[in-house]
Amino acid sequence: MTEEMGWQPFFSQQLDLDDLHRTPPVRVTQVHRSALHVVGDAVEMDIPTLRDVTVGDWLLLDRDQPGQSRVLDRKSLLQRRAPGTERQMQLIAANIDTVFIVSSCNPDFNVARMERYIALCFEAEITPVIVLTKSDLSEDVADYVAQAAAISDLVPVIALDARSGDPKTRLAEWCKPGKTVAFLGSSGVGKSTLTNALAGGEEIETGAIRENDAKGRHTTTRRELHLVPGGCVVLDTPGMRELQLADVAAGIDEVFADLAALAESCRFRDCQHQSEPGCAVQAALASGQVDAARLYRWRKLVAEEAFNSASVSERRMKDRAFGKMVKRAMKQKNRGRRDGG
Repeated sequence: MTEEMGWQPFFSQQLDLDDLHRTPPVRVTQVHRSALHVVGDAVEMDIPTLRDVTVGDWLLLDRDQPGQSRVLDRKSLLQRRAPGTERQMQLIAANIDTVFIVSSCNPDFNVARMERYIALCFEAEITPVIVLTKSDLSEDVADYVAQAAAISDLVPVIALDARSGDPKTRLAEWCKPGKTVAFLGSSGVGKSTLTNALAGGEEIETGAIRENDAKGRHTTTRRELHLVPGGCVVLDTPGMRELQLADVAAGIDEVFADLAALAESCRFRDCQHQSEPGCAVQAALASGQVDAARLYRWRKLVAEEAFNSASVSERRMKDRAFGKMVKRAMKQKNRGRRDGG
């Protein structure tokens, strides 16, 4: 069961035989408000929630004190800035090998959104693959594929009908036993349908899209790992209305590698690539080497990432300062009790 659930040498190198005997490895398949659902060899149970643990994490289960179980180092981590005004990071999933970025061949198709997902994957050193669904309902599949392929030479693009036999055959290269894959995308693009297709059943509820705007109904309500019999582990996720990036500057540079390379030739290191003299990016735009829409998306994403990263960093500093203040107060309180006694 452990190997089927995605156990790899990366994790076994972090422990010894005594660890395996005393604290068997289990994987977090669901995260609830006050509990984690974990699965391992002859183990399937709920344990108390642990701080900063997410779906896909591996734990060494302490049967006597489950809340003291050890969290193993992660092979990869997907995270985003939490939606709303909270200046903190939200964990999405851990130890993912491949992310299928799912979009539809209809008005839901959005290049900017896919660029965000790809930057997230590149930063986490996860293999991204673009999957375009509802190809059977579109007359312009080739155009959608061309737009998606233009994002990065490093990202394969596959167009398919999620309700056919396509997913099992077309995605087989990444869905081998022991691998963990995730479907990310907005609601209604077919993530749950794809998961069901890989599993060969109808385990996950799916819903139709609204005809007027191609928006989907939310069918998946939480992130959850599913074991495909004889195959991989699949993470199904709710649709994300918002994907704010932070701490992914290197990932963005990799998505926009050509623009990042041009920026290195700008006269000023802090060039904003707008009207500064000696801007190599603006020169390339003027000569037709650079697409204006893509340049706009890059500048917007770079600015957003820098702002979010600074905000999250400031929040972390304040949290650390507050934690130190609490510790000092507790020490003084305990000292006062001892002196009074």
